[in-house]
Amino acid sequence: MRSAELAADLPQLAAAEVAERQPTESFEALVGRHGPAIYRMAYRMTGSEADAEDLTQDAFLEALRAFAKFQPGTHFDRWVYRIMTRTFIDSVRWRRRHPAISLDQPEVRPPAEPGDNPDEAVTRAEASQQVHRVLATLPREFRQAIILVDLEGLSYEEAAHAMNCAVGTVRSRLHRGRCLMRERLRSYVRDK
Repeated sequence: MRSAELAADLPQLAAAEVAERQPTESFEALVGRHGPAIYRMAYRMTGSEADAEDLTQDAFLEALRAFAKFQPGTHFDRWVYRIMTRTFIDSVRWRRRHPAISLDQPEVRPPAEPGDNPDEAVTRAEASQQVHRVLATLPREFRQAIILVDLEGLSYEEAAHAMNCAVGTVRSRLHRGRCLMRERLRSYVRDK
């Protein structure tokens, strides 16, 4: 009787096992088909092969974790581009907050000029911090456009591709984001 029950349950167990493996197999097929294009985009975003490989791997890892949310029939590559863009922006933010310090090569600073004023150096550092604070207050779309184009140096076309929008939308978001930054930084300058 026990073997008969087990035999009856076997097709259901096999179906459950196939259902569990199916998303991974279709994910692998999608990665195989779109992987080279996604890597090229990562290379354009980072500008280095090693960073592009890391970014691609991180994006695919995040995509695999969220693959249950992927809707079949939609564009897999665009879905991964959005994930990769968010991952890239997060890594840029993290690197700004945690700058790498080389233990092999000491930091080389230009020698202080006799006319250099320590007060001016402090003022420049404060201004830089204020710019980053204001940037953090911008709406996500404007902040993303400014980071990709102004800080990371991507072209409008590359930013549009990464943000999954038209080039005109990137230009509009840049303009509006820059205007907001200018407006918010005016109050900082007036207070000084």
